[in-house]
Parts: sequence; C-alpha cells; structure tokens
Amino acid sequence: MSLSEQEVREKVTENKENSDHEVLVQAKHIKKYFPIKGGIFKHTVGHVKAVDDVSLSISKGETLGIVGESGSGKSTLGRVILRLLEPTEGDIIFENNDISHLSNRKLRDYRKNMQIVFQDPFASLNSKMSVGELVEEPLLVQTSLSKSERKEKSTKLLERVGLRASDRMKYPHEFSGGQRQRISIARALTLNPKFIICDEPVSSLDVSIQAQVLNLMADLQDEFNLTYLFIAHDLSVVKHISDRVAVMYLGRIAEIAPKGLLYDNPLHPYTQALLSSIPSTNVRRRREKIKLSGDLPSPANPPSGCAFRTRCPYAHERCSVERPELKHYHNGHYVACHLYDGPDT
Repeated sequence: MSLSEQEVREKVTENKENSDHEVLVQAKHIKKYFPIKGGIFKHTVGHVKAVDDVSLSISKGETLGIVGESGSGKSTLGRVILRLLEPTEGDIIFENNDISHLSNRKLRDYRKNMQIVFQDPFASLNSKMSVGELVEEPLLVQTSLSKSERKEKSTKLLERVGLRASDRMKYPHEFSGGQRQRISIARALTLNPKFIICDEPVSSLDVSIQAQVLNLMADLQDEFNLTYLFIAHDLSVVKHISDRVAVMYLGRIAEIAPKGLLYDNPLHPYTQALLSSIPSTNVRRRREKIKLSGDLPSPANPPSGCAFRTRCPYAHERCSVERPELKHYHNGHYVACHLYDGPDT
C-alpha cells in the first residue's frame, strides 16, 4: 500500500529526529541587551534584556522552530545568530568556526552561507529595483559571474519558486504578498546558502497561501540541502514544517524538544498554555483551554528567578529566588522548570 504525501512527510521527519546529524550552527549563552538612556546627558539607566542567556544547536538539514509571544526575543535571537545584531555576550559557531567576533570583512565569506527571509516581503524588497535586479544583486556583490550568467541563474530561481521568467522586469508592488515572499525566497537562495533564518515568513499571508509557501520551503529544503531556523508565533505553522521546536519566553528558552514529543507531551506550563490555545476539530484530542493571568512582563525589568512565575499556576517560593536551568528530561526533551529537576526523570 502506497503512502500518502502527508505520511511520507511524517516518515521523513521521524527519520530526521531519530538520526544523528552534524551540527551546523551553535549559539552558546547568547545575550542581547539594549541600553535604556535617560536623563539630560542620556546615561544608560537600564537594559532591555531581549535575549538572556540562550544556548541551542541546529543540525545540518534540520528545521528548528522557535515560538513564543511577541516580545519573547525570537527575532532578535535570529538576527544575533546572523550577526545582523552584535551579541552582548556569548558565542556563535558556524561549521565549527567561531564567527562571534569576526570583522565585517572576514564575515563576508560567511554571508554566502547564511541568509534570512523577513516577515514583510514588501518592506524587505527595494521598491525601486526590478525583480531581476533584486535576485541578481547578491550575485553582483559576492561573485564574479557575467551579466548573462547572473540573468540565467536568477531566472531559473524565479521559475523554481513558482514565478515566470517574464516577471524579471516587474517591480515588487505589482505582485501579491505570497508572490513577493516567493521573490524573497529566490533572493535568499541566490548564493546557494546552507542556513536560512525564516523570520515569520508566512504570518502576513492568507491561510491558503501560507500552506503553499510552507510546502515550497519544505521542497526547497530537500532539493538544496538547506537548514532552517523557523521563527513564528503560530504553533500550527511551526508543527507543519519543523523537526524540533523551541519555546521562548521573555528572552529565555523554556522548553525544546522534537516536535512529536513537545506537541504530545508539553512539560512547561507556558508551553501547555500555548498549545491549549490552538483551535482543534478533533473532539477526542482537544485540550482544555488554559488562560494565563497577567501580561508579559517587561524585558527591561524581568521577574526574579523564573521569568514565568508571575503568570504560572504552579509557582512556589523557590521560583521567585532561583532561575531554573534548561535540563534534559527524556529523549532529547529539555525543559527549564523546577517541576522537573531530576535528570532524565
């Protein structure tokens, strides 16, 4: 009996989760603090702790999803990993090379292998440049290809993402949101990168278009042997494309696990609350809605101890004085919560 397309995708994902992969990207104890200026002389009076001691690794060919509320530090973490923002502390390792402190000149070679697709394709594409110019620009800057070679490659990429060769002469405003995002994807692929950060690439698109773009990205990953860091606030979208999922809260990772384990058995109270908010038509598997009290605290003045304790229904005295470490629970499932202090329990 032949497998359906969905079953094939699930089987491929299962194989990825169960096999050992060579690590492509590592973030070690990354912190990104933005200074708060005040007073007449604009002295630093505090810091916004956008990313506060995050460590993670991404294997070759893997898709790591990152989810969390707005303000949790997801996009900032992605930009720090690409060195679009300089880390306050921590190390960024790409293919076993520390790129944390490389000069812009030395970092240029790594730019070919590390790209990003932004959330808003209209804002990220120069409206004064044609589509052909936009896709060819990385080749013009980073390679010595001739004009005809650049045109040939950019045309093939546009056709691969579902556009026509004649679209080269058009401008971004002549396309729909989904088509503009396809242009952004083609541009990101121009230099044959190994690693792409997808910063909420479908959040501004209609649901039907979201599925098309996600399927395209999954196909391109297999075809070009890509590794993704996929940032989103929609857990349904992340489940569709990711191999592992990390949950961020107020600049810290609360939980990280293979997607099957995280969605079937969420451990952290914050993850449980996020998953309970996903609409479901399956009556048997529908989760009881968990309502969190209060709002997301300010990253400029985060709570002491566990950052989630002010909204957690299980918070106790220890949570206010001791920050929980991200510890291994079982089968690659990590959680930062005092409810799970024993190793491999």
